[in-house]
Amino acid sequence: MIRVVSLVPSLTEAVAVTAPGALVARTDWCTHPADLGVPRIGGTKNPDVAAVTALRPDLVVANEEENRPEDLAALRAAGLDVLVTEIRDLEQALRELDRVLRACGVPSRPRWLDEAEGAWSALTPDEPPRRAVVPVWRRPWMVLGRDTFAGDLLARLGVANVYAGHAERYPRVPLDELRAAGADLVVLPDEPYRFTADDGPEAFAGLPAALVDGRHLTWYGPSLVRAPRVLGRALRAASR
Repeated sequence: MIRVVSLVPSLTEAVAVTAPGALVARTDWCTHPADLGVPRIGGTKNPDVAAVTALRPDLVVANEEENRPEDLAALRAAGLDVLVTEIRDLEQALRELDRVLRACGVPSRPRWLDEAEGAWSALTPDEPPRRAVVPVWRRPWMVLGRDTFAGDLLARLGVANVYAGHAERYPRVPLDELRAAGADLVVLPDEPYRFTADDGPEAFAGLPAALVDGRHLTWYGPSLVRAPRVLGRALRAASR
């Protein structure tokens, strides 16, 4: 069986579910599946290159946004095969997942990937779309900008990102500007920053706040099957 190291939480879950036994290591941030019993080799931004190399994997799977070019270059310099994904929207995610799984020795497209595609294809988003600001960090405030996977999922759910036309993908925007952006809604995921009912909504007084599961908003993998239902429920709750 092919030996795989994953440097991306989403891809770790996808490989673990689809090719049991293939993974030989994952990062500290790879939390799903919860019972995955393989070593951790550092973070997504600071993997232990020597530890990865010592495992002699056949393949390292990575992502151009989550992993640093210098770490990937070091792994390649050590003679390892590194597959780097680029994921900016749902359609690209589905293609890249299929590519990764085939590289990991999966002979055919898994059922969960077809189910995920079907679940998203069946959506009928609300019209007109609600305009939202989508913070992903505070201190300083950062929001979803242009060309993001999470922004594409929200658009499919009838939520238009106010900053989708910004020059940057994750711009830093002062809170006063966010409040004055003309949004109908603020969407607050629980990762990468852990927004909660007590940490986030108070900054947007008078604006409905949707607290959403960050894994279902930002991960590309088996969670995509349930994501339309989970996210849709949270967005509807914020409108009541």
